[in-house]
Amino acid sequence: MKSVYEGGEAEIVEKKSRFIATVRPVKDEAEANAFFAEMKKKYWDARHNCSAFVIGQKQELTRSSDDGEPSGTAGRPMLDVLLKEGVTDAAVVVTRYFGGVLLGTGGLVRAYQQAVSAGLDACTLIEKQNGMRLQIRTDYNGLGKLQYLFAQEAVPVVDTQYADSVSIEIVIPLERDQAIRKAITEKTAATAAIDEIGECVFALKNGELMFFA
Repeated sequence: MKSVYEGGEAEIVEKKSRFIATVRPVKDEAEANAFFAEMKKKYWDARHNCSAFVIGQKQELTRSSDDGEPSGTAGRPMLDVLLKEGVTDAAVVVTRYFGGVLLGTGGLVRAYQQAVSAGLDACTLIEKQNGMRLQIRTDYNGLGKLQYLFAQEAVPVVDTQYADSVSIEIVIPLERDQAIRKAITEKTAATAAIDEIGECVFALKNGELMFFA
C-alpha cells in the first residue's frame, strides 16, 4: 500500500474552470477534517472545495464530499482514484474556480479525477511494508556470498560491522522472511548465525531506508 510521504499540489484547466488539487498525508479522520477546513478557508472564494480521504492499511476508512457539485460527480470519483492507485493515509481537496462553461456530468468526473491524478504526481509516495529485522553473523568467507545474495534479492542492508567476524543487519518483507533465511543458510553452508531483532514497518525512498513506528 502506498502512503504520501510529502504532499503536493497541481492545477488543471478544463473549459476555463480551474481545478486545484492539494494532497496531504493524514493519520486519522480528525486530521483529514482539519485539512479540509484549512483548504476551505484558504480558497474561501472558490465555487467548490470537494474532498476525499482514505485511511488504514486496508483502505478501510473512506469519506468523500461533492461540496455542492452534482451528486457523484466529484467526491466519489476523487476517492476512486486514491483507491485505484493503492494510496492510503491520504486526503485530497480539489478546489474549483468556475470558468463560466458547464462541463456536464461526464466532464466533471473526468476533470476531478484528472486533478487528483495530477496532485498525486506532485507528491512523494512511498510504499510501507511489514518487515523483519535480522542480524547475520558470518566469517569473511561468507561476506561476499551474502553481499551478492542481498544485491540479487534487493534486500536492504541497514548496517555492517567489521571485527573478527562480520555482523550484517538487514530488513526483509515478512512474506519473504523464511525464503531469505533459507537462502542465507544455503549460501554460507549453514555457518552464518541468524538472530531476530524484531518486526518493523519500513519503506524505501530513492534508495534510502526508512523505519516507522
